[in-house]
Amino acid sequence: MPYTRTIAAAACGVLLLAGSALADRQDDHERAREAVAAGRILPLDTIVERARTEVDGDILDVELEDEGDGSFVYEIKMLAPGGRIVKLEYDAATGVLLRSKLRRR
Repeated sequence: MPYTRTIAAAACGVLLLAGSALADRQDDHERAREAVAAGRILPLDTIVERARTEVDGDILDVELEDEGDGSFVYEIKMLAPGGRIVKLEYDAATGVLLRSKLRRR
């Protein structure tokens, strides 16, 4: 029976951590929505359009990074022809391309 209690306690711990991570993600989404509504950052659609003009390919991942100083950066990973992965970073407030990296798979 002690083994069963240990497993049950571990499962509860995992559920609490998962719930906490989900709450953090929801907070992140809410902060992003508020920043767009307040005009502090551009909508994701605008940045995606710009990325598609830079790279002919499929979008793999999009992140909005809080730089900690009040600014935000959109990071977009795209799969370009030939299997290359391109990472583009845009200033979320202005839409200016800050950096691009090309990686082979």
